[in-house]
Amino acid sequence: MFANKPTLSGERVTLRPVGPEHVDGLWELVNDPETMRLTGSHGKIDREAAKIWYGSRGDHDDRLDLAICTAGDDAYVGEVVLNELDTHNLSCNLRIALSGPRAFGKGYGTEAIRLVLDHVFATTELHRVGLEVFDFNDRALHVYRKVGFVEEGVRRDVLRWDGEWHHSIMMSVLASDRL
Repeated sequence: MFANKPTLSGERVTLRPVGPEHVDGLWELVNDPETMRLTGSHGKIDREAAKIWYGSRGDHDDRLDLAICTAGDDAYVGEVVLNELDTHNLSCNLRIALSGPRAFGKGYGTEAIRLVLDHVFATTELHRVGLEVFDFNDRALHVYRKVGFVEEGVRRDVLRWDGEWHHSIMMSVLASDRL
């Protein structure tokens, strides 16, 4: 379903299929303490693994990995990914991560999500896109609601960060919601 790896352009960002040329940006993203907290990432990835990972994403037709690049200078500021494809139920998961404070609050994430949702609902048969977000991530919750995601439920105490437990909020958007 995701064999076609498009480039999607907006006013603020251009979404490009990820590749080895984006490894420096990915390295910054996965090592930013605030991004790690917001995504609940406890593990570390080495640079060579990051290069292999980004170099192989184009080979998978069951997922769409796109680099978020600024429209002005094409600088990498994050990634948006559609994964966990369920072809029987025409659904998938969305995840997004920005490269830390320099990319926060500029509308990059909002536009990236809108672009990818517009693309996927216009060019595929997908019916549902879901995600999970931690309860302390107010900025992301605001953006997800703004672009049409609806809260479906809560998974309690799924993340332990700095000795504190946090819930995960499940959300989704349906193709019919975007009409």
